[in-house]
Amino acid sequence: MKSLIDICDLSREEIDSLLDTANDIIAHPEVYSEKCRGKKLATLFFEPSTRTRLSFEAAMYELGGNVLGFSEAQSSSASKGESVADTARVVSCYADIIAMRHPKEGAPLVASMHASVPIINAGDGGHNHPTQTLADLLTIKREKGGFDGLTLGFCGDLKFGRTVHSLIAAMSRYKDIRVVLISPQELKLPSYVKRDILQKNGIPYTQTTDFESVIDSLDILYMTRVQRERFFSEEEYLRLKDSYILTPEKLRRAKSDLCVMHPLPRVNEISTAIDNDPRACYFKQVLYGKYMRMALILMLLGVN
Repeated sequence: MKSLIDICDLSREEIDSLLDTANDIIAHPEVYSEKCRGKKLATLFFEPSTRTRLSFEAAMYELGGNVLGFSEAQSSSASKGESVADTARVVSCYADIIAMRHPKEGAPLVASMHASVPIINAGDGGHNHPTQTLADLLTIKREKGGFDGLTLGFCGDLKFGRTVHSLIAAMSRYKDIRVVLISPQELKLPSYVKRDILQKNGIPYTQTTDFESVIDSLDILYMTRVQRERFFSEEEYLRLKDSYILTPEKLRRAKSDLCVMHPLPRVNEISTAIDNDPRACYFKQVLYGKYMRMALILMLLGVN
């Protein structure tokens, strides 16, 4: 039984297979509409979510399956002190597969060690968000045609941004990629990500606080919000929250085929004036996320 806790749990071949399945679902949705008939997905969300939770639910429904679960810790037995391990054991009795989001790093891993069904990590604290990474990969594949030779810019909160950490790990497997890290000093990419992924794989990277000086070199611009919920100090959050805002003026310096991505929700780091620009891909990411989660559910359930 396989679970997905970290994007590195998947081989490059498995990722390529998921991308192929997702593209086939997009082309032939009717073929997949009953693939999970009689199967149940449990969504255990101990932390607020809109896109990820609804995307998992939509994915399972479009595969012909059913969904049960909760959307906040207060509505679960966690509020009574039940452990993640016990919750996983209990819910395994009701569902065929579990998607879990939790504010504590490592909670989905603990769940996977005690559940009798596959666990999908739907985000654990500032650590990992592998299914968002799968959505990101499908977006890049469909928009750019492939992964090799791309220059990726990551902008905003690179310290707590789990989507950034996961996507850098996934992209490290492809050839000739370059990474540009754009953030305030206080929100720089953690040194362990630079050491264990970028340096270990010989990926050239640059760090800067000057957004406008590098935008013209990018093939992908991955914007992130400064996350209030990850800060201990409201004062520090307010000081940094408007560090980088993408506007039409800044976008004029970018390549005509730049792909602007964002894991959402956005606050104000991308001007709404950009939403109709053909380079804006963040709402496509949302749709592609549903297809990748459909492909992942099929893989983990062993459905052909």
